Amino acid sequence: MIEAINLTKRFDDIVAVDNINATIKDGSVLGLIGTNGAGKSTFLRMASGVLKPDGGQIMIDGVPVYENEAVKARFFYISDEQYFFNNSTPKDMMIYYRNVYPKFDEIRFHNLMASFGLDEKRKINTFSKGMKKQVSVICGVCANTDYLFCDETFDGLDPVMRQAVKSIFANDMEERNLTPIIASHNLRELEDICDHVGLLHKGGILLSKDLDDMKTSIHKVQCVLPEGMEPEDLIALHVIKIEKRGRLCTLTVRGAAFEVENVMEAVNPVFYEMIPLSLEEIFISETEVVGYDIKKLIF
Repeated sequence: MIEAINLTKRFDDIVAVDNINATIKDGSVLGLIGTNGAGKSTFLRMASGVLKPDGGQIMIDGVPVYENEAVKARFFYISDEQYFFNNSTPKDMMIYYRNVYPKFDEIRFHNLMASFGLDEKRKINTFSKGMKKQVSVICGVCANTDYLFCDETFDGLDPVMRQAVKSIFANDMEERNLTPIIASHNLRELEDICDHVGLLHKGGILLSKDLDDMKTSIHKVQCVLPEGMEPEDLIALHVIKIEKRGRLCTLTVRGAAFEVENVMEAVNPVFYEMIPLSLEEIFISETEVVGYDIKKLIF
């Protein structure tokens, strides 16, 4: 388990990470969402021991990460800015990581390189941005660490490669309980892989919730109410947003699905249906409640 306690990092007058408290459970996927400058990369760099916190600490199973070689062997960090040794090939990087990570799976490395259509003996500096990301991901999963820190890992990958990488993560989660922490500025990238999502804004966590809980506690209802009835009359529902187009109403409501359905059945509407919300729609609703416009924060 990864735990951040009052974690703070400053760069001169800029507070990059501001007193963050967070717990990341093993075997789950945490998505860190936020604009550029929100503190995502700084958080991951402290989690990986690259940066020393100015306040608080971050620990894995109760042991501080910074300057702890044994703890650092338990994770692999894929940075947004790809770094490889000068004039190195993927095979060179494989040999290096094989010496750093005792459980490195060399056979899997060769198989994945072939599957991705990448030449192990080609200089990495001749690769495209997306190809470099693929090499980093392959090295990361083959290191066989408990945790994988991913900073904008899907940026630069085409849709097919994005799905391939997500499938690899899902497979490793199932087979060896891998725990990925994925930072991104794009909600849609993370919707189909994350269990828990945290929204970072100005160095702090604005919102942190389990994705399944969010999806089961907030719903969208499209309906045509009986003549003379307005959405505001549905006092038994916890309505947090109303949109109207003629008689067609779209309501965003909070509560259990069966409770919402019972209320709608009781008023005998002309028509109604429950529509699943996307992660983007859920976050828009949640952040509007606390006075923020997520469209301005993320997109």
